[in-house]
Amino acid sequence: MRTVLALAAILLSLLATAPALAEDETGLTDRLRDTLEAVRERYDLPGATAAIVLPDGTLATAATGLADVEAGRAMTPGTPMLAASIGKTFLAATVLSLESDGLISQDDLLADHLGDRPWFADLPNARSITIGHLLHHRSGLPDHPHLAEFQDAAAARIASGQRVFTPEELLGFVIGREALFDAGTGWAYSDTGYILLGLVIEAVTGQRYYDVVAERFLSPLALDDTLPSDRPDLPGLAVGYTIPDNPFGLPVRTAHADGRLVWDPGVEWTGGGFASTSADLARWGHALFGGEAMAVPYLDRLLDGGPVAPDAPGILYGAGVAIYAETPLGPVYGHGGWIPGYVSSLRHYADPGVTVAFQINSDAGVVDDSSNHVGELEAALARLAMAVQQ
Repeated sequence: MRTVLALAAILLSLLATAPALAEDETGLTDRLRDTLEAVRERYDLPGATAAIVLPDGTLATAATGLADVEAGRAMTPGTPMLAASIGKTFLAATVLSLESDGLISQDDLLADHLGDRPWFADLPNARSITIGHLLHHRSGLPDHPHLAEFQDAAAARIASGQRVFTPEELLGFVIGREALFDAGTGWAYSDTGYILLGLVIEAVTGQRYYDVVAERFLSPLALDDTLPSDRPDLPGLAVGYTIPDNPFGLPVRTAHADGRLVWDPGVEWTGGGFASTSADLARWGHALFGGEAMAVPYLDRLLDGGPVAPDAPGILYGAGVAIYAETPLGPVYGHGGWIPGYVSSLRHYADPGVTVAFQINSDAGVVDDSSNHVGELEAALARLAMAVQQ
């Protein structure tokens, strides 16, 4: 997985160097499709989708390539893909919403909510972690997806067809380990911390996490093409393609002939946890970062970020959001997503009020760090969106 810092470096450099877009009279949708197609052809990608939401709410969408190469199924703007860690924006928004309702506070100790669980005492930094630490990746917890023990165990389960890991089983990969740093004193991306937040949400609401998100965001915002990625048979999902020597031992085509995934994406749970379309992701980002996702004020809490590295003071992480405070286009908010076979990106350009999202049904070049096509596409779509505003 590319880090927040690495993605920022790619984006900033390419915004400055990407060639100017040719002017045409075909409109935003055609230009969006042309941009997608150019990148797809250059990097031999199976397919991709993208969407742009303009300040007035106008939505443009486009698709290119194939959702299923072997079957010849065309990619369409309505084809869903796994959104991976962009799902963290839904979880963070849920925490802020519950905080507005007085059900939780970022200052709460994690122990106040999960301290009675039998495994809790052996969690790194167990007694000092707060909800805010988890939300901002400042807990000091390791990141279980990048532990060799997890990757080996996941590969074994995929190969044997065993059931998906439970949240508690995921936590088991970090139980008893040393903390990376004292809670609140550093920054390290941790899906494990977001698994804990999922358990907290269910504890304080008494509801299934996905039901809470649907009730508070998906239904009110009519995000009808966003659904839990909690099973292998997700309707209409584009087939994802990966590299031969991937960490989880998956086949290059990560789905059966009928489109059902050969693995269970439910393992991600609240570390991501949704399938969506680029259009829904762009609409969600436009509402979230535009301050319209909730009835009460929340942007100050959402964008209250800290630096991810001492040598990059302009790159911050807020409540489930990467913040690029100083770019040639002004402040940029968003999140990226990687999961085997899929890459997604969500960016909101605050000064013009434009939101851009795209998805690709291949992680080749990303999982092996062999290509900059994600950063190139982010830059090209940003330049296109800005050109429309001029």
